[in-house]
Amino acid sequence: VEDIAKAHWKRYGRHYYTRHDYEGLDRDVAQGLMASLRSRLDSLPGNTFCQEVVAACDDFSYQDPVDGTKVEQQGIRVFLKGGGRIVYRLSGTGTEGATLRVYIERLEKAGEKLAEDPQAYLKSLIKAADQIAHISAITGRNQPDVVT
Repeated sequence: VEDIAKAHWKRYGRHYYTRHDYEGLDRDVAQGLMASLRSRLDSLPGNTFCQEVVAACDDFSYQDPVDGTKVEQQGIRVFLKGGGRIVYRLSGTGTEGATLRVYIERLEKAGEKLAEDPQAYLKSLIKAADQIAHISAITGRNQPDVVT
């Protein structure tokens, strides 16, 4: 399997991905973080966070393909120059409080950086994700509870 994956990456590039979960947050704090982020969507493009430049961002919705219902405010997407993306979503499926899930990803095109550890490869995006949403400042958390 490893050989197949490496051959695929060599030909098509590698999609580096990680998810950072901040569990058991006070619901009001978590909702405040998302509200603060939403209020700054128009002012984020063009700004630099940890050497990552915000190209665009939006508050995405989901439309059910079966019944056509649309659910707003499903999360905040931040698109970075150079192809990176950060997505912030709240989840209420934890045992208590709210969980902030932060999805961080970037495609490395076929080249030399195909065998990196995802946390090391995505380090600048991980730091930018914290700075953009003020996660540490708002939640008091210096690191996620779960990293996948």
